[in-house]
Amino acid sequence: MSKPTVPSQLDTTILAETFRLLGDSTRLRILFFCLESPRSVGDIAASLDLSQSLVSHHLRLLRGARLVRGNRQAKQIFYELADKHVSDMLVDMAHHVCEESGEE
Repeated sequence: MSKPTVPSQLDTTILAETFRLLGDSTRLRILFFCLESPRSVGDIAASLDLSQSLVSHHLRLLRGARLVRGNRQAKQIFYELADKHVSDMLVDMAHHVCEESGEE
């Protein structure tokens, strides 16, 4: 395994802001809901029992952090995770949280 590069101060600041965004449980729920396939704002709102305006607000922040991307199809925009890095990180962290601790 290659040694990871040390991020610059600017990159570290951006990374910290990204993790701050991920610290909101509603945003995490939206990301996990979009993990399997692209979803419309209405679908996200209905499935997660959230208002469309709240979903749109969170999606705007997630898009700004390059965690999701939107693809317009006719009058709707369907949101999906931005890339494999984002989906892998979410899945890995979910597995980490769900696994039993080996410490006693």
